[in-house]
Amino acid sequence: MTTLDTAKPADPEKLAEEIETLGRRLKSVRASIGRVIFGQQAVVDQTLITLIAGGHALLIGVPGLAKTRLVETLGTIFGLEDRRVQCTPDLMPADILGSEVLEEQEGGSRAFRFIPGPVFAQLLMADEINRASPRTQSALLQAMQEHRVTVAGRPRALPEPFHVLATQNPLEQEGTYPLPEAQLDRFFMQIDVGYPDREAERQMLLATTGVDDVEAEQAMTPEELQAAQRLVRRIPVGDSVFEAILDIVRQGRPSGSELEEVRAQVAWGPGPRASQALALAVRARAVLDGRFSPSIDDVLAMAPPVLRHRMALSFAARADGVTVDDIIERLCAPHL
Repeated sequence: MTTLDTAKPADPEKLAEEIETLGRRLKSVRASIGRVIFGQQAVVDQTLITLIAGGHALLIGVPGLAKTRLVETLGTIFGLEDRRVQCTPDLMPADILGSEVLEEQEGGSRAFRFIPGPVFAQLLMADEINRASPRTQSALLQAMQEHRVTVAGRPRALPEPFHVLATQNPLEQEGTYPLPEAQLDRFFMQIDVGYPDREAERQMLLATTGVDDVEAEQAMTPEELQAAQRLVRRIPVGDSVFEAILDIVRQGRPSGSELEEVRAQVAWGPGPRASQALALAVRARAVLDGRFSPSIDDVLAMAPPVLRHRMALSFAARADGVTVDDIIERLCAPHL
């Protein structure tokens, strides 16, 4: 049994003690990541929030911003078995899920043997996921939602914990297939990865062009990560925070929004899964900052990465230069 475990606390003091312990462990996780990934603190924090909330993340950024390095580092820090899939147009579902092969056994009999694909890992990196065909992208849908896959008619459970961290290049659009809305909705967050600031890039140059190569060190175990995910769900949330989540999500739906710009500029808005993700994200952010319960500020901070891939603008809005982040900012404005 770990120090971040499982059983429902008998009193608030026990819960506070568990949250405080988790906060200290996450502080060491942050420090370990900081020795390998320079700058990008918002990206690192959002990715950690995704993991301790039990979700999947879509990282969008130009090449060379350490997206792959971040995923590899997280695998090491949490002691997760990780695999990487480089998505290409000719990638087939069996290349991700695995397949059955016919083998001849002793005595001449033949039998099928299942060879697991890379999806049978605790941390799967799908690099440039939008280069895979829709048929291959759909192979991840069941895995991301149900944590199991069906191969040759048989359901097969995936390891626990199971997380998909996918990357996407926003610049090159030739030879790409946009992710369907159903799959986008399975991602807990869309994390936009920007360029590092000058000082962070300077530190990166000093660390990566010298003789010594800094490696990440394990700071938590997979069992402790799972215990943290269970603890996050037990963190109390005030009614005002829940009401803010409901206001922001529901006002983003053009069919029932009171905001004229939403009705005119949004083609489709976030569903109930967005409310669930936002409720978990604010809890995880509070723990990451060492607090015992989330606030309205957590809702405002988590709304963009949770909602931006769960909304689509109308053609007219895109033509006018409106962005999804502009709409989310308007949804959050009454709670500032």
